[in-house]
Amino acid sequence: MDIESFFEEMPFADLLGVEVTEASDGHAEGHIEMREELSWNADRMMAHGGVTFTLADTVGGAALVSLTDQPVPTVDMRIDYLEAGTGDLHATADIVREGGSIGVVDVEVFTGDGTPIADVRGVYKTE
Repeated sequence: MDIESFFEEMPFADLLGVEVTEASDGHAEGHIEMREELSWNADRMMAHGGVTFTLADTVGGAALVSLTDQPVPTVDMRIDYLEAGTGDLHATADIVREGGSIGVVDVEVFTGDGTPIADVRGVYKTE
């Protein structure tokens, strides 16, 4: 499976502009360019929480897909928002556990200058 193409063709991720840039050996990276339509604030561009969540979910899933070579539906996600995302957002994901029918992934979301935006733990169905 061509992981980057799979995620680029996902309609919702494509609508938001999520790009998976790396996915191999249980690790994934991706980003989203901030634009006015993704903001929750009309006066200042600040990423809506759903944008941050979608980036984390997509990149977290890509980390697991890099090992399972099949789609992995999200079972549960916990996100702790740390700061408002005021620029392009980046995410890195690493598998914590992959076995049985469940995979667990930790994702960090941050701005271009490295400011942490969110800590995320995603649980995905792997079978």
